[in-house]
Amino acid sequence: MTEYIIIVALIGVAAIGVYRLFGDTLRSQMAGLAMEMSGQAATANITKAKTAATTSSTTASTAKNLSNYNANNQ
Repeated sequence: MTEYIIIVALIGVAAIGVYRLFGDTLRSQMAGLAMEMSGQAATANITKAKTAATTSSTTASTAKNLSNYNANNQ
């Protein structure tokens, strides 16, 4: 039972991390989708989604180790 609780906790932490990394992109895409479905132009939301995706990609590709630990957390 304890092992299952640990696994569920690890999955939850991973999900929070993924949402933190890609949350802005997902929110912008969903807002754009909702606007397009209601008949409105969603060019601003598409631009926000592209910008957030670029930022997420840059953040994900940055090396994270002890030599740059403080630089990434400020």
